[in-house]
Amino acid sequence: MNNKDLLQIAEDFDNPIYVYDSEKIISQYKRLAKAFKQVKNLKINYAVKALSNINILKLLNNYGSGLDTVSIQEVQLGLEAGVSADKIIFTPNGVSIQEIEEAVKLGVQINIDNLAILEQFGSKHPEIPVCIRINPHVMAGGNTNISVGHIDSKFGISIHQMPHLLRIVENTGMNINGIHMHTGSDILDIEVFLYASEILFDAAKNFKALEFLDFGSGFKVPYHENDIETNIEELGEKLSKRFNDFCKSYGKELTLAFEPGKFLVSESGYFLVKVNSVKQTTSTVFAQVNSGFNHLIRPMLYGTQHEVVNISHPNKNKRFYSVVGYICETDTFASNKRIAEITEGDILAFKNAGAYCYSMASNYNSRFRPAEVLWHNKQAHLIRKRETFEDLIANQVKIDLR
Repeated sequence: MNNKDLLQIAEDFDNPIYVYDSEKIISQYKRLAKAFKQVKNLKINYAVKALSNINILKLLNNYGSGLDTVSIQEVQLGLEAGVSADKIIFTPNGVSIQEIEEAVKLGVQINIDNLAILEQFGSKHPEIPVCIRINPHVMAGGNTNISVGHIDSKFGISIHQMPHLLRIVENTGMNINGIHMHTGSDILDIEVFLYASEILFDAAKNFKALEFLDFGSGFKVPYHENDIETNIEELGEKLSKRFNDFCKSYGKELTLAFEPGKFLVSESGYFLVKVNSVKQTTSTVFAQVNSGFNHLIRPMLYGTQHEVVNISHPNKNKRFYSVVGYICETDTFASNKRIAEITEGDILAFKNAGAYCYSMASNYNSRFRPAEVLWHNKQAHLIRKRETFEDLIANQVKIDLR
């Protein structure tokens, strides 16, 4: 996509607005598949939580992707998008046994990360295939909020609890068909990832009827020019060889599974906003825009540094700005960043807005959530309408307070 296309979308569909380039999503999917071409059976399950619009799910399904889901609602979205149940894995955390049983009724692969739930489920449904989520206690990823493999994490069954886990499996006669791990997001050091993988391989030796090993994801994408990212090609070469060797020693061709979310959709996304005003204070020049952390919370929550481009006047001389929103709290998208000179009415584009942007949006300050547009086959397609006041009050119940 180019600036002209983005500006036209901002005009035709109003703004703020999320825009996704399907060509980038497809190219990322193919890149990951190519990196692991030496593996006979590869399964890529897109992590729905990153961007859950059903059109994105349909697009990836067309290219063979399965889905990684963390709620019963995400399972239902996947089915609504036409993804078959056997291509969906349900990997919740902290949900009730009732929600897991609801997912069973829908026919998806179950992934359990809690010994108590595992025992309950195995005692009641020993015949249903179950994947087990292991916590390898390997710290990988960037911000502590998205590093999930450490000793104090709420995710997964500790690798140190393997004797207890095996006792539950033996006592219930459960059918364990997969082992899973996820260490965190924004992984840079593939050697750390490979080390965690060895723990998964070692754990897998305890189970004789496995069908797949799921290595999670968390691959880092570049947020600006010359930014570092996970070397997928090197990881593919090294992990593929190790996986193939393991399959030989295991005596069976297993499936290697991944669950990328951000890696597939982040770089496809642009969040377009309009500059309401430029405010000069004694120390800072603020570009105040018609959005806030209700639409893009990641900079405030995780400290992410989204590149900001003035697509209305990209060639003007660059000046330093702090880009801030309209929420009545500290609401900063970017601090003291060099951006092409900004004037009132300019359209700014936040890059890397495909993952965890709309999906984490809210109605805070009673603001409407924006529309979503998919740029597909060189055309803009509206894939979610902008909310209205009627949407805001649709589920509120007015009572008589006289």
